[in-house]
Amino acid sequence: MSTTRRVVIAVFTDVDLLDVTGPAEVFALANRETGGRAGYRVQLAGREPGTVTTSAGVRLVADLSFAEVDGVVDTLLIPGAVDMRPGGPVARIDRDVVAWLRTAAPSARRVASVCVGAHLLAAAGLLDGRTATTHWSTAAQLAADHPEVTVDPDPIFVRSGNVWTGAGISACMDLALALVAEDLGEEVALAVARQLVMYLKRQGGQSQFSVPLSRPPASRRDIDELRVFIAENLDGDLSAAALAERMCLSERHFARVFRQETGTTPAAYVEAARVEAARRLLEGTDQPLDRVAAACGLGSVETLHRALRKQIGTTPAAYRRRFRTTA
Repeated sequence: MSTTRRVVIAVFTDVDLLDVTGPAEVFALANRETGGRAGYRVQLAGREPGTVTTSAGVRLVADLSFAEVDGVVDTLLIPGAVDMRPGGPVARIDRDVVAWLRTAAPSARRVASVCVGAHLLAAAGLLDGRTATTHWSTAAQLAADHPEVTVDPDPIFVRSGNVWTGAGISACMDLALALVAEDLGEEVALAVARQLVMYLKRQGGQSQFSVPLSRPPASRRDIDELRVFIAENLDGDLSAAALAERMCLSERHFARVFRQETGTTPAAYVEAARVEAARRLLEGTDQPLDRVAAACGLGSVETLHRALRKQIGTTPAAYRRRFRTTA
């Protein structure tokens, strides 16, 4: 049985188009990838029902007015808009959105902003005492206007309790994928990311990356299929001998083919994939280090420490402190 997850996205004049359509597409693909079980239902709400012109000149249609948003809301999603000034972009504060947020946010399961939409959450008092992010170009404005908010311009997104904030523009997709992962698990989120030809967690402020997607497709389909197999079986036997047997090749010939197709050795590739999985668990869970190591196929806490120091130059505890998505 599917669970209905009602997502209400605010729209207003000159709103950034991708801030609205990007997350909506992620939720639609989650529905498709789960055969409808995800249950996302997206509605656009504005000052009044009808046409809204975005910053791109493309018009959207608000399904209902802010006053008509009643009943259960799973996720309130707040996009942003900027005014261009001589000194650079300035986040626009739409008073109708702010007033609606003050009344609607307390009854929603979670609230999220994308790009400069964080300024609207802050104006409504929803970020007081929290850590938040926004587009790098308006981070200083957010910090100056709202000293009660701890502004971190580096992360792709930040979660603080049930309030999420995302970085600039295309990061709306990263944030939406994180919301899907919270609701349905990372396997579904990864499936959606693959359809979008995106990283599930990309390189950027949090040094996020996806090993299977960070390298170009191989010329051999069986190598690409093997890379997917590795990603889905990190806690299994991924030794060069086992992988060669799966490919029905001698170990020596397999190692040569794999390096030719991926630019690295099987052992290095597997370790990088396991470290990526460990990073995701360190960012998104409170699992103890021995469970993280076991889940990722690294075996022991000592091996986890050694692999993270080799790959990213830090310890598991230090990485978790810096990049934990829950503030």
